[in-house]
Amino acid sequence: MSEIYKAGAYWGRRPESAEECARRAETFFRLMAESHPSYARWYEKSDSGRKSPRLEFKPTQETFVKFFGRKDSRNWDDGFNFGAWTGHEAQDQGGMVMFWCGSKAEVAPNYLRLFFPKEALGHERMLSAPVLTGVMRAMAVAWEPEWALATAQGLWDQLSNGSRLGCFVGWMTYFSRERGEVPALPDPVRVESVGDKGTLVILTPERLTPSNPVHVALARRVQQLLEERGLLKPVIEPKSQVR
Repeated sequence: MSEIYKAGAYWGRRPESAEECARRAETFFRLMAESHPSYARWYEKSDSGRKSPRLEFKPTQETFVKFFGRKDSRNWDDGFNFGAWTGHEAQDQGGMVMFWCGSKAEVAPNYLRLFFPKEALGHERMLSAPVLTGVMRAMAVAWEPEWALATAQGLWDQLSNGSRLGCFVGWMTYFSRERGEVPALPDPVRVESVGDKGTLVILTPERLTPSNPVHVALARRVQQLLEERGLLKPVIEPKSQVR
């Protein structure tokens, strides 16, 4: 049985123009293409099913400015939303991404969410530390979130404290520099700088799974240490949070 893995990046109120969001989107897709070949081609997300024509696009700033000018990409004149997928129907590679950026809202975060394919343990093609590290760095550099993570759904459920975004860890967790300095953490945890943006915490070099009690215990221990240092706090304090 394969666990569902996903990545997400979240940041609070940040009003930005279509051009600014498009620049970030171009950077994100360019860096994603460097992390895995499956991220080299993208198609517009369609709600009409897989039998509908696949609309491939080139992820350039000019392209995204055009997308953001469409009515279906506007969020009540507050930010821009977009969704895309890699076109791999067999579900053995690729994935889907969606984001909302440029919003000045106080009660919901700007965000990017990425969904990975299901892969059986021991047969990973994308769910590996090198690929996910590249994805995390792409999110951090392009979108400059306050907090981001890549993890299994089961670990999200166990550690999320009611899904309070910013208050828990994943297999990989990113903290912006504004959150503070990440302390020394127990082996095998690795801590890496992401330029001048922030810090990436990688709990294990192998795939972190909710079925492994050693992995879960390590995640809980690291979460406690980071909470004690004040790095785990809500991205925002809304009445409800997206998931």
